[in-house]
Amino acid sequence: MLISHGMSTLFPHLNPTNSCVSVLSAVLRRQQFLIRSLGGTPDQSRVAKMNALEADAINIIRSITPTLDLSRHKGQAAMSLGSMLGDSHILAATLTGKIAVVGGCREYTGAPYFAAISALKIGADLSHVFCTKDAAPVIKSYSPELIVHPVLEESYSVKDEDKEFTANKVLSEVKKWMERFDCLVIGPGLGRDPFLLDCVSEILKHARQLNVPLVIDGDGLFLVTNTLDLVSGYPLAVLTPNVNEYKRLVQKVLKCDVNDEESSAELLSLAKGIGGVTVMKKGKSDLISDGHAVCSVSIFGSPRRCGGQGDILSGRQVIYDIVAVFLCWARQYLFLVEGDQEIWEMSPTLTGCAAGSALLRKAASIAFKNKKRSTLTSDIIECLGKSLEDICPT
Repeated sequence: MLISHGMSTLFPHLNPTNSCVSVLSAVLRRQQFLIRSLGGTPDQSRVAKMNALEADAINIIRSITPTLDLSRHKGQAAMSLGSMLGDSHILAATLTGKIAVVGGCREYTGAPYFAAISALKIGADLSHVFCTKDAAPVIKSYSPELIVHPVLEESYSVKDEDKEFTANKVLSEVKKWMERFDCLVIGPGLGRDPFLLDCVSEILKHARQLNVPLVIDGDGLFLVTNTLDLVSGYPLAVLTPNVNEYKRLVQKVLKCDVNDEESSAELLSLAKGIGGVTVMKKGKSDLISDGHAVCSVSIFGSPRRCGGQGDILSGRQVIYDIVAVFLCWARQYLFLVEGDQEIWEMSPTLTGCAAGSALLRKAASIAFKNKKRSTLTSDIIECLGKSLEDICPT
């Protein structure tokens, strides 16, 4: 259920003639009615809100997922939306389907692979990985579908007198590609090498200048928690902390310890405190806030917790690029649809997170049903396509 806390100025108009929009609008009207009419004990209110949200996540996925079209080519994953809305919108739909992961070092090569391959599994057209030179051959060996750029450097491979030159070279290599990307995922397998983090800081700053959406997790969260200015005030940034990462963010921003009894209000304050970024708190239920509203996703799920699962969702060891892809689709969907009869009261970042969370949970539940205790992250990834197909048949 969407819990409103003020009206965001980021929400475009919807065209009620679109069948997908009509479904979503009806869902939102039910949300608003529930918010006005909820009564009874606090626990009853919370249960009613949670139940309303569970239905919404599936409808959101159905609404923003583009259909497949034989006439489209690589890099135009969302262009089929234009066929729904008229040929005049086609040209505006050419910028979807290209995701980049910035991460991967000597010690960690699985996380960036999981993040990048997940994007392809649910429908992204191209998935890039910017990693260190040591990590590149390993990541390349995992999958020929990924475009791997061995451009990042760690301190051990750079002399002190060469660091400024090398940092500029790294940024220059990434800048060549930046304008092509629809979303940048920062953090999976990044590590905490000081020089590497300094280079990634410059990449983040450049991405902001170009208004590229950002999904940040893992060591990317370590970086931005210590340097909040990198994301503060940037509404296209999504942070996906686990329990410990969330605790550090709360202590840094709100100057207090986590209060589980006031989790929604606390998350709202945290998102506002970082200047309106979207924060997705991963847990038994995924709580999401963009500083204007709070929603929760607890549909589906699995009791199995395995390494790498959050790297898919950019959240629970598997969510990075799922959220990235849905964020792209949500922004493209809202950009294309016009009209002034209905207002979508969820921002693209909030929408992308809710959709990504629900899809990962469904994939995890299918994988666990098949593999039980032996479920691995790779099993969940293999279930992503089936999960999306079950919700949005081609």
